Amino acid sequence: MKSYNLRNKTNNGSNQSLGLVVWGTNLESGIGNGRVKKLHSQMYELATYQFSIIVGLLLSDGWISFAKTKTQARLGLTQSFDKFEYFWNVFVALSHYCAGLPTFRIRIRNGKILYSLTLQTRSLSCFSKIHQLFIENGVKTIPQDIFNMLDPVALAHWIQGDGKFVGSGGLRLCTDSYLIQDVVRLMNVLMVRYELKCTLHQSKVGQYQIFISKKSMDKLRSIVQPHMVPTMFYKIHL
Repeated sequence: MKSYNLRNKTNNGSNQSLGLVVWGTNLESGIGNGRVKKLHSQMYELATYQFSIIVGLLLSDGWISFAKTKTQARLGLTQSFDKFEYFWNVFVALSHYCAGLPTFRIRIRNGKILYSLTLQTRSLSCFSKIHQLFIENGVKTIPQDIFNMLDPVALAHWIQGDGKFVGSGGLRLCTDSYLIQDVVRLMNVLMVRYELKCTLHQSKVGQYQIFISKKSMDKLRSIVQPHMVPTMFYKIHL
């Protein structure tokens, strides 16, 4: 069975390396570090890479909210166990902001046993800032600056969460929960920033999805594949 180490490795156990690294690639896990004081919780910042992951999560399956007893927001993600590789990739990337390991849940629905994993971050001021961007009157919405926020990393995580394989060769993004103006805003980013051929489809009355044409899949793969886990490659027809 594959083993996962949540701690960063250092030479000879030393943490005194003076080597230059990209901020965000050397963040140690926060697992087991105990409670964070209020003052310290306001000092956390999101590195660019982690911020992009979070944008992609919130466009798809991620959620962000305030716990009843907390004044700062926290981020969460639940995935079925068959998406373990993707889930664990996200957890390791965000473990610096987590206090504990993911939780495992077993449910029975319609006579079928369902297994899922949930990660939940600490309640931090950096997540409260994101909450202000994505939540309006208690409803998830699309930020005005999504053009700049939806970089290749965010796009890859959006696809891994909400992308749906289409047998004809394209890709469908399940944006059913958003208002049509938000869906159009997202589609404009795909068309203008990434030059992808997209169309708007109505899945149900008042619900809309984005379809990326088969003609644009080669370009899409070149953009997002480096940021995807192999078990999700099927969504981009690999």
